[in-house]
Amino acid sequence: MDKVDIDLLHEITDLKGENFEGAYNIRKNGEGIERKVTENINIVTKKDVSGIDIYVKENTKFEFVHIPVIITESGLNDVVYNDFYIGKNANVIIVAGCGIHNDHHKDSQHDGIHRFFLEEGAKVKYIEKHYGEGEGTGKRILNPVTEVHLKAGATLEMESTQIKGVDSTVRETKGVLEENTNFVITEKIMTHGSQYAKTIFDVELNGKNASTKVTSRSVATENSMQQFESKVTGNTECFGHVECDAIIKDNGKVISIPEIIANSVDANLIHEAAIGKIAGDQLMKLMSLGLNEKEAEQAIIDGFLK
Repeated sequence: MDKVDIDLLHEITDLKGENFEGAYNIRKNGEGIERKVTENINIVTKKDVSGIDIYVKENTKFEFVHIPVIITESGLNDVVYNDFYIGKNANVIIVAGCGIHNDHHKDSQHDGIHRFFLEEGAKVKYIEKHYGEGEGTGKRILNPVTEVHLKAGATLEMESTQIKGVDSTVRETKGVLEENTNFVITEKIMTHGSQYAKTIFDVELNGKNASTKVTSRSVATENSMQQFESKVTGNTECFGHVECDAIIKDNGKVISIPEIIANSVDANLIHEAAIGKIAGDQLMKLMSLGLNEKEAEQAIIDGFLK
């Protein structure tokens, strides 16, 4: 890997030195280039499609799995299918994401389809970051799909962040939850220029005491556009809370489309949405501390997306 590769990995992962902690698989320009497994975590290349299967043994505690993707080839359209099989009562952290460096005129695209199968009592923290850079006119396109299947007592916490530089993205997340499960999603997106970002959440609460909480924070500036669609279906005694907050600047546009479906009198489902500009009193307060208007706006945005 060269300096561009390392810089991309630093943007999308928690890489501190030259090697990741725990198990990892690095994919570059459509091919796996480095891999490490551990006693409790195995990574196997799929035979039928492009991608990997990740197996975490039951009762594995506090280990890491890193599966970053980097693209530096202009004109590449990369599709990968990754499946995660998390054993009973395991507790692991999975760090994914994709960084695209495009200096040319052809579009570069990565579509990652990730499926999670958590056994009873398993816990996963899943961190996914997306980032684009480069001087070329070719677009940087990312279309992640995440499917989550939780068995009784399982928990998955997902943090999804679009840092900057992504021209177009459609992010789709689906969840199917059994009894006493919890699926927590935190999303942060920043768009500028003429960028477009669409988010789709679809969660089914099928088991008693299943719960989900979706929190979306987004900032749309210049001529960019974002669309947030959420659907939570409660089929029994359950709890669902969706919260979408957005800041718009310049000619930015944000659309929020909520859908909550209660198929049981014991389903407790809530949706909240707030879209608006930066409050003037917030700007004035920061400017009174010595910041100029641009610096004050950036400080507010940084705090909002923190």
